Amino acid sequence: MIFTIKVNGQTHVVDVDDDTPLLWVLRDVLGMTGTKFGCGMALCGACTVHVDGVATRSCVTPIDSLGDSEIRTIEAIGTTMAGAKIQKAWLDREVVQCGYCQSGQIMSAAELLATNANPSDADIDDAMSGNICRCGTYARIREAIKQAAAS
Repeated sequence: MIFTIKVNGQTHVVDVDDDTPLLWVLRDVLGMTGTKFGCGMALCGACTVHVDGVATRSCVTPIDSLGDSEIRTIEAIGTTMAGAKIQKAWLDREVVQCGYCQSGQIMSAAELLATNANPSDADIDDAMSGNICRCGTYARIREAIKQAAAS
């Protein structure tokens, strides 16, 4: 089937099955490899993108559910105020270790700051709870979110 989707401000026409997960459209059809495959069951957060500003697991989001939604990926998160602050803080706090989960972590953190400019520890825990980091950089992630919120 033919679908028209908006990704990072650009319109794309894709020919895929209606139940194709957004993740595979982004990676395999559009060649946008910043969004990662982790578990395929929306449990790890590696595939997180924004759909109309909401952090969404793209591995379980079928293309036919998107309609006219705006999709933002890690490739364009720095064009938003919250995303730019998060990316700077990520670098300042040297959050990344292996880096595999970080695009999903950044996308979740950017949504948090876009909706809550001064998150508490509980707010951070809640927003980031679905994102797993096998390297255990959780303390640096929290520090980076707090830094970004304060900037």
